[in-house]
Amino acid sequence: RRLPLERAFRHDQEGYFLHLSSARPSPEEATVHYAIDAGRSKLTVQAMAGGILSSLGHNPTIIFRDLSGDLQVDPADLKSSSVRITVKVDSLVALNDVRDEDRREIERRGREEVLEASKYSEVTYDCSTVSASKTADGQYWVALSGQLTLHGITHDQPVSARVTFNDDLLRAYGECSLKQTAYGIKLVSAVGGTIKVKDDVKITFEVVAQKQG
Repeated sequence: RRLPLERAFRHDQEGYFLHLSSARPSPEEATVHYAIDAGRSKLTVQAMAGGILSSLGHNPTIIFRDLSGDLQVDPADLKSSSVRITVKVDSLVALNDVRDEDRREIERRGREEVLEASKYSEVTYDCSTVSASKTADGQYWVALSGQLTLHGITHDQPVSARVTFNDDLLRAYGECSLKQTAYGIKLVSAVGGTIKVKDDVKITFEVVAQKQG
């Protein structure tokens, strides 16, 4: 039976919009998977110096180069993104300008006494709560609210970052701060007590991730 013209138009119009709706990608299809490139990514930890070095302005700095992880990102809606990053504790390297012998002591104590790598070999960060704003030059300022597991203890940890997309690469630069004692980490000294650290540390990171698929 033929529909009246007005009703037929509504019917066709509804069908048209239904067709468009069915052609839209699902959230899963819109999400892009990125894998972290360990060779181009790093995490740096800077502690505030105490002891003799506090008067000299020398702050102990270590870097972790063994990062891995996955980022599920919808470039059109970063709020639906999720992040998981894993850091290998054994990849710790001291950056301070000290003698090689002292550097080895800092690295050994950092792995064995501070982070206890034999018990807690990894640090992980998981996040599925993201807010973002786009800047005039096409970059994004992102606020992550995830969970950091460090030294066997998990706490909520906010992180701020700047994110850019370039061809098949995602780059993120960011920072956060934390208290070592909140994660059960003992504050130790090194190099005969000349290097002592305060409770607060600043963490900065540079993550480069490659689009997959």
